[in-house]
Amino acid sequence: MVAVEQHVAYSVTAERASVRFVDPLDDPAWDRKIAQFGRVTSFHSAAWCRVLKETYGFRPLYAVAESEGVVCGVLPLMEVNNFPKGRRGVSLPFTDECCALGHEAQVIEQLNAAVVEEGKRRQWNYVEFRGTPVAKANASLSFYCHRLELQSVDKTFAKFESSVQRAIRKAERSGVTVEITDTLEAARVFYGLHEKTRQKHGIPPQSFVFFANIHRHILQTGQGFVVLAREADRVIAAAMFFQFGNRAIYKFGASDDRFQRLRANNLVFWKAICALADSGVAGLDFGRTSLDNEGLRRFKLGWGSRESRVDYFKYDFRRNGFAKDCDRASGWHTRVFNVLPRPVCRWAGAMLYGRLLD
Repeated sequence: MVAVEQHVAYSVTAERASVRFVDPLDDPAWDRKIAQFGRVTSFHSAAWCRVLKETYGFRPLYAVAESEGVVCGVLPLMEVNNFPKGRRGVSLPFTDECCALGHEAQVIEQLNAAVVEEGKRRQWNYVEFRGTPVAKANASLSFYCHRLELQSVDKTFAKFESSVQRAIRKAERSGVTVEITDTLEAARVFYGLHEKTRQKHGIPPQSFVFFANIHRHILQTGQGFVVLAREADRVIAAAMFFQFGNRAIYKFGASDDRFQRLRANNLVFWKAICALADSGVAGLDFGRTSLDNEGLRRFKLGWGSRESRVDYFKYDFRRNGFAKDCDRASGWHTRVFNVLPRPVCRWAGAMLYGRLLD
């Protein structure tokens, strides 16, 4: 795992800052430059940028505010251009939350304004900010997000609801074993279970190319790991976690419903939390949750996490203003994908992700 570093924050006057658009992959010092910001996550890193660019061909256009040659704000952004949605900006595709980084609110506002101007210049249809606050604008979408502050293993365990504690102990008594690894084979095993879980929820899976790139650029470089839970020799639950600095993110999870009684999912999370806490990570983000998904919300709250809201803002250049959007996590399409054969779902995912879905 990536070592935790301490950085000293500084102040800057927004009037002195200038904004330019860059590709972080052209800057070998990118991760070091952004590590100073308190809210930085794996989604701001060069590794995540490389995964998205290599998998889908998106063009990185990260807005960087500088004052006297020092970076004082960053807003990650990618240009997506394909049929039928056309040219657009997203901050960032396939990312639950990627807020602008800056030590002052004025810098964030300056970054937002620069992105809108760049979108007009590049003739985008719209630009979507995921987690970045936009002054005097109504959110297009909102989600719950949950964050667990990590302490010692014993203190962290004591925060869990009793039902979560019992589930962990039951999995241990049932003989479920857990492996934490970063191998390509583990990514393949995870993907097989991921396909089944996605079909159960009526969502097509992304291609394995996406996960192979995650392995190459994130897992293999010490910025994440896979957790596999087994009953005998069968993998029955798995999850993928990212880590950057002192924050970690739960990104993907999968499980075999036939073994739900063993509570392997709970043990997967617990072992990941132990590993992260032992490495000095201060907080684990559980990812976004749709407002109407009460079951998933309760599961995340059961770990003693703190709940907040993350807002998306969508500026529609054709309307010259911010527009509402809808959460497409469920609907008629989920019922269709739920019954389609797995090879068809796999093909649909390869066609849809990066085009209709981002």
